[in-house]
Amino acid sequence: MDVLIVGAGMMGRAIAYDLGRFSHFDSITLGECDTETRDAAATFLKKSHVEVIPLNVEKTAEVQQQFQGVDVVVSAVPYRYNERLTQLAIDTRTHFIDLGGNNTIVAHQRRLHAQAVRNKVTVIPDSGLAPGLVSIITRDVVDHLDTVDVVNLRVGGLPRHPQPPLMYQIVFSPYGLINEYVEDALVLDNGKILQRKSLTELESLHFPEPFGTMEAFLTSGGCSTLPYTYQKTIRYLDYKTVRYPGHCEKMKALLDLGLAETTPLTVKDCSVSPRDVFASLLCKYVPTTGEDVVLLKVLSQGTKARKPCVREYLLIDYCDMERGMTAMMRTTGYPVAITAQMIEEGSIQECGVFCPEEIINPAVFFKELQKRDITLTISERMG
Repeated sequence: MDVLIVGAGMMGRAIAYDLGRFSHFDSITLGECDTETRDAAATFLKKSHVEVIPLNVEKTAEVQQQFQGVDVVVSAVPYRYNERLTQLAIDTRTHFIDLGGNNTIVAHQRRLHAQAVRNKVTVIPDSGLAPGLVSIITRDVVDHLDTVDVVNLRVGGLPRHPQPPLMYQIVFSPYGLINEYVEDALVLDNGKILQRKSLTELESLHFPEPFGTMEAFLTSGGCSTLPYTYQKTIRYLDYKTVRYPGHCEKMKALLDLGLAETTPLTVKDCSVSPRDVFASLLCKYVPTTGEDVVLLKVLSQGTKARKPCVREYLLIDYCDMERGMTAMMRTTGYPVAITAQMIEEGSIQECGVFCPEEIINPAVFFKELQKRDITLTISERMG
């Protein structure tokens, strides 16, 4: 089998690197239109068996031609492309995986399920960290508990050495970050799927030192389809982003000033989008490099063998300085690569459009994470 990764940014490179190490694809190709990004990816992957080629995701005929020459496509481009790429993959009978991150687009992809079944294609959106890994963890909760009362998903990508004013580091697209903060979050509450404002319901939670007390608040996209998949199974489920204390209040003040608005403003006879300006300012004044860390905690409560049970998942992953791999690249890119590898090996064979919790075996997936030195600690307390 042959695989194509579309997009040679940080996540695309991580996916290609991991597939080069652990998969058995006959060929691995990484496509990118930007010359500078493509050259940087080629340098990053110079010791791997990955071919880096020019590919413009805006040019449908060019993309379709590349899809026809491979068996699996992985999208590592912004989520706005994923619906069109999914349709192209189904048309060319090519399995398709993406990083997801936008509930509306995933809903549109799921409407293509019947077409994917007819063309014997597997499509798996939302296959990164959150959604993605947290979706598979939630499946594991449901598999191990007889009844599930609560699932609290808490995830954050952060700098090891935070700097004011935001105590944050740009670890993925600033537009993706802004989207998480402005779109409504989904919460499952006693069978009802509710929309809640992001940057609300602030709480404190504890991680092992050196992190200690952190904050978490509602954001959009992280739980994706989980409230729908488990509407009749889990009583309460929510997703919150983890940050250093004080971040939420400062970010909310900036957004309350309208810096995330997309309607252009006229400033000295020039039309400017506040969101474009804000994204540019974030990249200019918030660190984009340096050591990062991913913190993940999932707390679930329910019953097992008719007794109360608490099941907790903890992951703390650091950047790989030797390989130039950030923690966010590892915890987002590697899960996507594992999913592609599972299709290639035949452990995923169902055709249609599925989110990770519907189609991925958690035990198999967790073993693959361990091979990559991503340690997910699972503890359980009865009584």
